[in-house]
Amino acid sequence: MSAGAIDEVSAPPADAGRGLLGVLRRLVRAREISLVVVAAVIGVCAGIGVTAVSRGAQLMHEWLYGAPRISSLPGPLPLHLLLWPAVGGLVVGGLGLALKRWRPWPIVDPIEANALHGGRMSLVDSIILAGQTMLANGFGASVGMEAGYTQTGSGIASTLGSLLRLRRADLRVMVGCGAAGGIAAAFQAPLTGAFYGFELIIGVYAIPAVAPVMTAALVAYLTAQQLGAVSTPIILPPLGPLLASSYAPFLFLGLVAGVVSIGIMRLVTLVEQGFVRSGIPSYLRPMVGGLGVGALGLYSPQVLASGEGALHIQVGTGVTSAVAIIFLLKISAASLSLGAGFRGGLFFSALFMGSLLGKLFAGVAAIVLPHLALDPVIAAVVGMSALAVGVVGGPLTMTFLTLEITGDLPIAGLVLTASIVCSLLVRETFGYSFSTWRMHLRGETIRSALDIGWLRALTVERMMRHDVPAFGMDAPLKTFRAAFPLGSVRKVVLRDEEGRYAGIVSVAQAHSDVQQPETRIATLAQNVDDVLLPQMNVKEAAGLFDRTQSDELVVVDAPHSRVVVGMLSEAHALKRYAEELDKARRDVSGDR
Repeated sequence: MSAGAIDEVSAPPADAGRGLLGVLRRLVRAREISLVVVAAVIGVCAGIGVTAVSRGAQLMHEWLYGAPRISSLPGPLPLHLLLWPAVGGLVVGGLGLALKRWRPWPIVDPIEANALHGGRMSLVDSIILAGQTMLANGFGASVGMEAGYTQTGSGIASTLGSLLRLRRADLRVMVGCGAAGGIAAAFQAPLTGAFYGFELIIGVYAIPAVAPVMTAALVAYLTAQQLGAVSTPIILPPLGPLLASSYAPFLFLGLVAGVVSIGIMRLVTLVEQGFVRSGIPSYLRPMVGGLGVGALGLYSPQVLASGEGALHIQVGTGVTSAVAIIFLLKISAASLSLGAGFRGGLFFSALFMGSLLGKLFAGVAAIVLPHLALDPVIAAVVGMSALAVGVVGGPLTMTFLTLEITGDLPIAGLVLTASIVCSLLVRETFGYSFSTWRMHLRGETIRSALDIGWLRALTVERMMRHDVPAFGMDAPLKTFRAAFPLGSVRKVVLRDEEGRYAGIVSVAQAHSDVQQPETRIATLAQNVDDVLLPQMNVKEAAGLFDRTQSDELVVVDAPHSRVVVGMLSEAHALKRYAEELDKARRDVSGDR
């Protein structure tokens, strides 16, 4: 995240600490109950924001396609309607080109913000991303809206938290509240939203975060409901008693969903790399991708947009050969949309694709093992959740989603079983969700929203001492002994005639060495090529200490100039690491 993007949300006003805002800041930092009130405000804002983004996409669908949900339209569509994704790609590409000049830095999403930046996000960037997601979905690109929903809620939460100068840990929780509110309002499922915040945005279920996150999710759900949001439940057939053997087929479905989810994430990357290698300008790639999505939509409009409308159609119908075709076309359309540069996510699309996978699984099982008698509707719901876990993560999130949209408690056990198996497979063989995989491709090393930003912020520059005794490398040993008597200092840095670092000498070794007094002190120099840089973090510094087996190293300004700026001991670095680690632990547990 660039300095400009961070300053945008973290720079306090000139009259910081005075007036009503100052009183509110002190109150919020002093009382835990105040965070719950802030979370409620965030929930209201998230509910309003999500409703606005959702209504915007629905209005575009009505204007362009004549229905609020494209994927629920009966097909095939008129040919001219299938050109809208390409038109949308041209608009998205043009906007992206303009934004690169205005705001060249990448937009930080809630997971990255909480993992690396202590919850700091740009509200302007969040509004831009929400708008891009709405446009992409509105024109019919096969992307989910959840990226816009969570970005809206979390961006508002981060901005409000920054104005109130919340502690790092509290700001991260507020970002989780914003995302929880966004998902709760979108799905009309408060428990789903809350656990989305815990599992995917905060990264851990912690007691101090329960009240604010649950409050934000519930308030956002009620706000969206008051603004006219409605949920469409999925009606399940009677499940009957569940025996131990009843879980076996769904364990295997979880494995299949894990393999498919990894394949989908890999395919998106391959498509994106293909566009890069093709030489097509970045601003034209969404248009080309939109043409491909429109062509895929010739078979069925169910491959367009997120597939929310088609999900309910497919869950309630039987297994036919068309299910397999739409499944493959939807995977292709989603990969083409995201790989071409449309903004959006895979959460909604993964739910639809998972329902198709579950139906296909039930169909194959009916042929291979007819005695299992798997109900396609049950398999579709389990497959829906399992594939979404593989792509997005959050087994409990998807379990609660199933519970809230079906109202059927017994199926939650099957969903949780398949989801856990899928999650384990993806974590052990792939290691990333779709969001963290995209960050990995950008060079980031995070695998969840757990806060590691403090580790990167604990740099050598913050830990080193500046009062470094120095001496010329060409001086004789006797002169060095006279300048630094035994016991005066532990180690002395040597410099060459141009003032550059030339090694480090132990004073005790210099006084105990049997060499002639006229010997150049440079002959005792150690770690001539082993130096720390100010921007190294504590993990990198500890690795260098371990490789060199040194207890103290010199810090230079840059590898080429080698001007000494400080010194750092291994003991002090490990002490500071332990202190920060304990602080992070106390932040999570609420023991301040």
